[in-house]
Amino acid sequence: MFLIGFPLLIVPLAIYNMIAFLTPGVKWDDRLSSVRMVSGAEWTMTFGDVLIAMALFLLFVEILKATRTGNKSIVDHILSTIVFVAALVEFLLVPQAASSAFAILVLICLVDVIGGYSISIRTAQRDFSVERAEVL
Repeated sequence: MFLIGFPLLIVPLAIYNMIAFLTPGVKWDDRLSSVRMVSGAEWTMTFGDVLIAMALFLLFVEILKATRTGNKSIVDHILSTIVFVAALVEFLLVPQAASSAFAILVLICLVDVIGGYSISIRTAQRDFSVERAEVL
């Protein structure tokens, strides 16, 4: 599968950066659209909401990728860690990244890293089973 070895969560981070740096007037809490609910309330979607929803879907795909075993999964984990560290550094140092939408993207990257390593460790424990010898 071509997705192995490519950290998918770099996509929403790249979209965020393209919008933040190329169109500086756009705010992440600006209304994208509204939907009138059956209850009469109005549900408003923002740019940040849509980006976070996309990132959550990609997180699901990344978690599915983490269930694989082999050398390529190690590369996936390393690249996911690099993406998380880069996003965290950007959040702390770049003024355009100081928003709640970007902070949630960083947290999604953290969940990807922790989840990927946890799933790999858990899968490895199932693959390696040792039977105890009976003591007489």
